Amino acid sequence: MANLISDRLEIVKIRFEEVAELITDPDVINDMKRFVKLNKEYKSLQPLINKYKEYKEIISNIANAKQILNEESDEEMREMAKMEIDELSGKVEPMEEEIKVLLLPADPEDDKNAILEIRAGTGGDEASIFAGDLYRMYSKYCETKGWKISISRFTEGTSGGYKEIVLEVKGNGVYGILKYESGVHRVQRVPQTETQGRVHTSAASIAVLPEAEEFDIDVNPSDIRKDTYCSSGPGGQSVNTTYSAVRLTHMPSGIVVTCQDQKSQLKNLDKAMIELRSRIYAVEHQKYLDAISAKRKTMVSTGDRSAKIRTYNWPQGRVTDHRINLTLYNLNSIIDGNIQEIIDKLQMAENFERLKESGMI
Repeated sequence: MANLISDRLEIVKIRFEEVAELITDPDVINDMKRFVKLNKEYKSLQPLINKYKEYKEIISNIANAKQILNEESDEEMREMAKMEIDELSGKVEPMEEEIKVLLLPADPEDDKNAILEIRAGTGGDEASIFAGDLYRMYSKYCETKGWKISISRFTEGTSGGYKEIVLEVKGNGVYGILKYESGVHRVQRVPQTETQGRVHTSAASIAVLPEAEEFDIDVNPSDIRKDTYCSSGPGGQSVNTTYSAVRLTHMPSGIVVTCQDQKSQLKNLDKAMIELRSRIYAVEHQKYLDAISAKRKTMVSTGDRSAKIRTYNWPQGRVTDHRINLTLYNLNSIIDGNIQEIIDKLQMAENFERLKESGMI
């Protein structure tokens, strides 16, 4: 296995050196789309190359210590060599496991910002209230990650919460983490409107889209119809008297997006364009998701957004993620935004499946 890892690392090292040379080439620099792509590849390979250098140094030091042990007659030197071999040998296996994961091809979308949609599903008012709970959960989680959230649009529920809320989330590696949240989230609890004390089951759906950058997709401006209208909701008198809200319709696909979050029409237009590009881009990205979801149960979340992925059971204080049969009894903590443990376990399960596919385990 060590030889297999070393062989693969050498291939990566050759590619890294090739990319490093390409991004200094004037022809590549002038081709902005290619330059941006290669620059991202360079940055994504850097952690693996750094780990490879560290790994090679440990292997080299072990070999030198073994040589001293074989050739040196001085007992003190031999004892020091033995101690070094024992210490360094304990680092090899954990580092090889770390390298195996780093060797897995990265999803090029993982570093992107994300569009996060929360929609109330079956369950009437209770579903809207639950959608509000999920919005609060993700808001608190994003706060702990240092990510920035901005609301593009929302429709409030009649008894609280949201029928729909669409967010733009910006930060490091947002999509690669939040993509595991796509799917149907189910809640089991006694609704506020229930007089008999019976437990009801309601649902809300989450969709996470990678935010498309201008270099990812070309959208012809003549294919877009722009409409403006008065915003509704909080924001002061000007919200309801100025045509600041924007609706964009992409004529070839029929995709419609709206944004009324900002008082400025230009700012709303910018945010609406980001979402429109992302939705058009997501149509192609979905084909990729469908292909991998057939292989990996952890990616049911993004491969099939209608799949039930998680249940939040209030009477038992239980949260169950059905993709990996994970059950935790800390519902209050999770609904307060502490979802990292679930995401970590989903990533571990997916990495295990990917390592099996690649033949590294």
